Amino acid sequence: MQPFADLLDALSYQPARNGKLALIADYLRRVPDPDRGYALAALCGEIDLPGLKPAALREMVAGRVDPELFGWSYDYVGDLAETIALIWPADAAAQHPPPRLAEVIERLRLAAKAEAMMLMAGWLDGLDPTGRWALLKLASGALRVGVSARLAKTALSQLGAVPLEEIEEIWPQHAPPYGEIFAWVTGAALRPAARNVLGFRPLMLSHPIEEGDFAALAPHDFCAEWKWDGIRVQIAAEGGSEGPGQARLYSRAGEEITQAFPDLVEALDFDAVLDGELLVARPRDGEIEVAPFNDLQQRLNRKKPGAALILANPAHVRLYDVLSIGAEDLRPLPLRERRARLEAWFAEQPRPRLDLSPLIAFADWPALARLRADARSAGIEGLMLKRWESPYLAGRVKGHWFKWKRDALTIDAVLMYAQRGHGKRSSFYSDFTFGCWRPSEEGARELVPVGKAYSGFTDEELKQLDRFVRNNTVERFGPVRVLSPALVVEFAFDSVHPSTRHKSGLALRFPRFHRIRWDKPAEEADEVATLERLMG
Repeated sequence: MQPFADLLDALSYQPARNGKLALIADYLRRVPDPDRGYALAALCGEIDLPGLKPAALREMVAGRVDPELFGWSYDYVGDLAETIALIWPADAAAQHPPPRLAEVIERLRLAAKAEAMMLMAGWLDGLDPTGRWALLKLASGALRVGVSARLAKTALSQLGAVPLEEIEEIWPQHAPPYGEIFAWVTGAALRPAARNVLGFRPLMLSHPIEEGDFAALAPHDFCAEWKWDGIRVQIAAEGGSEGPGQARLYSRAGEEITQAFPDLVEALDFDAVLDGELLVARPRDGEIEVAPFNDLQQRLNRKKPGAALILANPAHVRLYDVLSIGAEDLRPLPLRERRARLEAWFAEQPRPRLDLSPLIAFADWPALARLRADARSAGIEGLMLKRWESPYLAGRVKGHWFKWKRDALTIDAVLMYAQRGHGKRSSFYSDFTFGCWRPSEEGARELVPVGKAYSGFTDEELKQLDRFVRNNTVERFGPVRVLSPALVVEFAFDSVHPSTRHKSGLALRFPRFHRIRWDKPAEEADEVATLERLMG
């Protein structure tokens, strides 16, 4: 456990991508199986310990620490794992040597809540504060050390000569601690045999396009299509000609989400691997009408949706590309040929719950820019530009696919509440709720929350914001600071939708800091009515 704790501690203080890669790769070389496999799974977010949610950890620490003292400490520190690690009064008489990482995960996986809390208490007694912090981070499933699953797998690929794309392709077919994958990557064994032809294939990704890029690009080399406002998915299906067959649905990161969309999966009775956008869509006047992203969000992160939710928000996939049909791998073919094969395949038998993302005819870049300007009124994120001759390449390969998103909307709002962040930000107030004005029942104006944001500012601006919170707190509710309505911030966001969950009746998509308006009085911030017009 201690080597893993040292790794997390080092990663949390290492801002550079290459520095993080070197730390993970060094750990994977030094630490034996199965610990290194479990560590990799934890970094990829694939360890779930059901008996130890935050509520159980609070209950566990309540048996050792005065609740009032813990509450004030948590309020000050702002991070649950760090607070418990620092305040935990280890039992000096206890004889609990530090456990191995594999022991922690394998025992906690099988333990009910009461047993898991007993195990954790014993292990915490035998670890130093850094070890306790790492153990608690692992147990709560919130490492937050700035490492993505792809970065962790990149570090694994550096142990040998196996390309990252091959690791990503075989990854979903295996489970922690990935002994066969480590043996293959390090040259101790051959590539593991495919266990499931329905495995995930790494997706091809795009780069944002800048205005200066167009001068070097020829319009006739590219096709254009809308960037639909859903989530990118991959469909892997086999059989169907002599029976129901099988199908899997994957997110862009390779996470299987099949169970969350049974209404979609039951319609996948073919033999192909397809790339598309998961949407909520409803038939209307003989056409398919795409619903706002807010409707799709009702179904995300629900492993077993109810019948009423499925009926109200039917799942649909708008197809972008085809990776294989039957046993034929089409990824080496240029996009022009893949698109023709996809259109021919779909024309043979149109599929319920699926349709094709239409291509957009355009003569030159100015003409396409005019079409992009109308994207917001159609509820579309923007445009995709794809080079006709590009094969289907895993990852974000430059020069092939570009995303040309619509310009962000902005609004001036007042900071209302603040909370401390997590990980490296646990000592700063970095999570903010902001609001806009609306008429109150008394005839005056009141601020109502319209969104939350925790990104878009620089490190220096974060320090300034933290100082503002500390100097302008007027009330406290646990870890939440109520602020004097004095600071206006210009927030950028992608779209606004109606919402019954928020007091304002609105929800913003991807809100982030755009500019801090130290110069603007709070009374001049925007009104809720302004957001309502943007929604329209």
